[in-house]
Amino acid sequence: MHTTAKSILVLACTTLSFAAAAQTAATPASTLSFNVGAVSDYRFRGLSQTSFKPALQAGVDFGHKSGVYIGAWASNIKWIQDYVGATDGVMEVDLYAGFKKEIAKDLTMDVGFITYQYPGNTTDKVLVNANTDEVYAALTWGILTAKYSHSTSNFIANPDSKNSRYFELAANIDLGNGLSLTPRVGRQFITNQIDNAGDYTDYGLALGKDFGNGVSASLAAFHTSAKDSFYKANGVDNLGKNGVALGVKYSF
Repeated sequence: MHTTAKSILVLACTTLSFAAAAQTAATPASTLSFNVGAVSDYRFRGLSQTSFKPALQAGVDFGHKSGVYIGAWASNIKWIQDYVGATDGVMEVDLYAGFKKEIAKDLTMDVGFITYQYPGNTTDKVLVNANTDEVYAALTWGILTAKYSHSTSNFIANPDSKNSRYFELAANIDLGNGLSLTPRVGRQFITNQIDNAGDYTDYGLALGKDFGNGVSASLAAFHTSAKDSFYKANGVDNLGKNGVALGVKYSF
């Protein structure tokens, strides 16, 4: 069901952080950075992971000038209990590693692996374990980024869903004065689901603001074609319903 390396809010804030880093005169051999933040609704690929409730989030990233990077990121969630009906599973921890490098003028590639872990989750007692692994590849040309993600395990508590796929196209538009605009569109395919009920398209638009000194904020709007038959739980609305979310982040 759940569909993470992150919501459009995270993309907007990350873009701002990268832009600030690019202004430094010297490139160190390696960097270690941390971030903490909050969102009014944690959305991943257009779907609410917190049943439209707020989330606290934090991450750490290590990057080497060779292009190698590793990182970890965590957030509270609610979908495992609200949507799957499992008794345990209130946190998501993402662990990822990859290689990012400019391969031609204004053209950058990014390949890597990410695992979405839900410590102590009991979804296997209802469906299958929620823990999920994906490999991904992306190309960025100018302001445009195209990304493909492929699950190498069952995909987020969906039985027999190995080899699920997600395609994404996003743009980073610098508006000046610390403002950025990030439109995006994605398409999720979940394998071996009856009538392809888990497949959907999602759209997002985020406005980001860099206030300096590591502080940034974002306002994002979401729309998806997620079907009620697959993404609506008892007592909870369709997790892909239209919505907006506010986010704040501090990076150091």
